[in-house]
Amino acid sequence: MTMDAKSSDPGAAKPARSRGRPPSGKTAQPSSVQALDRALHILEVVAEADGLTLTEIGNLAGIAPSTAHRLLMTLQGRGFVQVDGELGQWVVGVGAFGVGMSFLRSRKLVTMGRGVMHALMESSGETANLGVEDEGEVVFISQVETHEAMRAFFRPGRRGAIHASGIGKALLAAMPDERVRALVGARVQKVFTANTLTSVKSLLADLGEIRARGWSLDNEEHTLGMRCIASVVYNEYGEAIAGVSISGPTVRVTDKRLTELGEQVRKASLDITAAIGGLLPDVG
Repeated sequence: MTMDAKSSDPGAAKPARSRGRPPSGKTAQPSSVQALDRALHILEVVAEADGLTLTEIGNLAGIAPSTAHRLLMTLQGRGFVQVDGELGQWVVGVGAFGVGMSFLRSRKLVTMGRGVMHALMESSGETANLGVEDEGEVVFISQVETHEAMRAFFRPGRRGAIHASGIGKALLAAMPDERVRALVGARVQKVFTANTLTSVKSLLADLGEIRARGWSLDNEEHTLGMRCIASVVYNEYGEAIAGVSISGPTVRVTDKRLTELGEQVRKASLDITAAIGGLLPDVG
């Protein structure tokens, strides 16, 4: 959002130049709100990569390199970004990590659920994940990797399609159909594989099955050769706030193991719910 301090009346007398106004021919500095918005956008851009140059950041953020540099220096002063002197690449700083961790602390999910996730990984032999819904997408907030060489990996902070992930569909199944339609039906759903559910009708049918058995299945709907089984974690009000899952290749997550693994994941979701003082919703 920008703020224009110029008068729209061509007949109005011109005010005396204030000391803060830049001299003629120079561009005015963006407002504090616009600068904040740009800085936060830059932080998001940097967080999505493993290292970007100033020029790359400017291009991705859609702003001039000089503007990007000023904002990066401000973010660096607060510890939100840092630069590798040798490579000249910017990465997320420890300050951003500290702020992000405050969200996790408020939810108690990662700390309280970590032991359950470790146990789930060991019992299933597959990578365990924890994720939440944000603006119609799944955000992965924690992971315990399997010891197997072939494994799934979701970097904490990564976003995923809610209609094509185990955690996403588990969370959708905890919502009324009306909210699912409002959340998913209003947007074009991306097709990842031939198994991706893209119509609201097919998705709602799948959600009905998820509600009946207590766990969801991403059956190669996002990535061919990979399956994900998930179940929901509830807070103290009986509200679905997260999902726990296991992800692994179809050669290990076979049809014969689905029921067994599904029950392991469902139990893990109940254990995390209990650990954070959550309650199951009253369905009566």
